[in-house]
Amino acid sequence: MDRQDRKAVVLLSGGLDSMVTAGLAREQGFELLALTIDYNQRHRREIDAARDIAGRLGVARHVILPLDLRMFGGSALTDDIAVPKDGVGEGIPVTYVPARNLVFLSLTTAFAEAVGAWDIFIGVNALDYSGYPDCRPEFIASFEEAARLATKAGVTEGGFAIRAPLQHMSKADIARETQRLGLDPSWSWSCYDPTPEGLPCGACDSCRLRRKGFADAGVVDATRYAEDAPAI
Repeated sequence: MDRQDRKAVVLLSGGLDSMVTAGLAREQGFELLALTIDYNQRHRREIDAARDIAGRLGVARHVILPLDLRMFGGSALTDDIAVPKDGVGEGIPVTYVPARNLVFLSLTTAFAEAVGAWDIFIGVNALDYSGYPDCRPEFIASFEEAARLATKAGVTEGGFAIRAPLQHMSKADIARETQRLGLDPSWSWSCYDPTPEGLPCGACDSCRLRRKGFADAGVVDATRYAEDAPAI
């Protein structure tokens, strides 16, 4: 692979963080390729958002890869477990999907190696991240080393750069980046449990963190939430 090649693979979930990450990769001059994992999560809305974002950002190739994690279960996003809506709590919540980023980054690395991309972007965040262990900086650093050891590209060419540009940003910082990058927040989708009308619930952890981030940043998010969404 040619290290002068400016291709990057973005793990594009359709959420706010992945959209901003893709925008930052584009700003850095990379030709964007995107991987979206359709893991049979609770709803389809995030997949639709990923497809829309990929089109708006001019992604050269967008792969939507089916992977049915409902076969495993173990999460409120992949099993018949209620999504908590009483506020962000302590510890690792039931919306944690077992080993999700470990699995997803492995697949993203395989895609990057296949297409000759040296840079992999992921929108993990270690500040406003709901306590998920696979969003921590030490995980990203250790995965980069694992990818170097486990791939032909790593053995023969030195491996990949796993880039997590939002790692130390707050949700307010991320909200401000949408404005600076010219991204419409409403293109993205954050809610874990949409209403029957297809609106974000406004009450799950992801909605609460997003709403508070935009409020703290003083940035308008045109996303329309359920009428009974709690105040933030």
